[in-house]
Amino acid sequence: MMDILLFMLFFAGSFVQADEDERLPNKCEVCKFLTVELQGALDKSGRSKEVLEVGEVLDTGKRKRKIKYNTSETRLTEAMDNICERILQYSVHAERPGSLRYAKGASQTMTTLKNLVDKGVKVELGLPYELWDEPSVEVADMKKQCEIMLEEYEEVVEDWYFHHQEQKLEKFLCGAHVLKDSDQECLKEMWKGDVGTKGAQSQEVASEPKVEMHDAGEL
Repeated sequence: MMDILLFMLFFAGSFVQADEDERLPNKCEVCKFLTVELQGALDKSGRSKEVLEVGEVLDTGKRKRKIKYNTSETRLTEAMDNICERILQYSVHAERPGSLRYAKGASQTMTTLKNLVDKGVKVELGLPYELWDEPSVEVADMKKQCEIMLEEYEEVVEDWYFHHQEQKLEKFLCGAHVLKDSDQECLKEMWKGDVGTKGAQSQEVASEPKVEMHDAGEL
């Protein structure tokens, strides 16, 4: 095994203590990804043709009322259940600007470091290798903020679901309520890169954090 020690001058994770508060997700970013996940959960169940029977069968013989699942309160409740847990699937992609730093999948930096480990390079990040895939401080904080926000604006989400689905959830919840008097710039940020194209990959690699390598004998 190569005995090389890797010192990171800048690391894409959120383990850096300095300026930690400045790197935590803001309200706009939290609302943006809350709506992304909730809309995604609803989209998955929206095509269901299931019919629910609600109410009780009375002695008079009155039948239960039938409603479509895709317009039912049950569908919304199931979509909202543990929705903020999905935030923990995100990673910090520090090479990307603004809210685009949060995305699912391993960051370019982490992928590079794991490839080095696979090649026998000794990499020191200040935490065990088995914890590298654990949610970062930033992501854990976003999940916590998501839970608080969802509880605070639950009635707004319900109002949108039953009466305003012609509007985008992001615009209704974030733009008109959560961020009514706050900065909404992150809602305009869209990821235009295509990691499947050579140009986009080169652009991401070019913006990667710099790494300084030293032979162990030099330290």
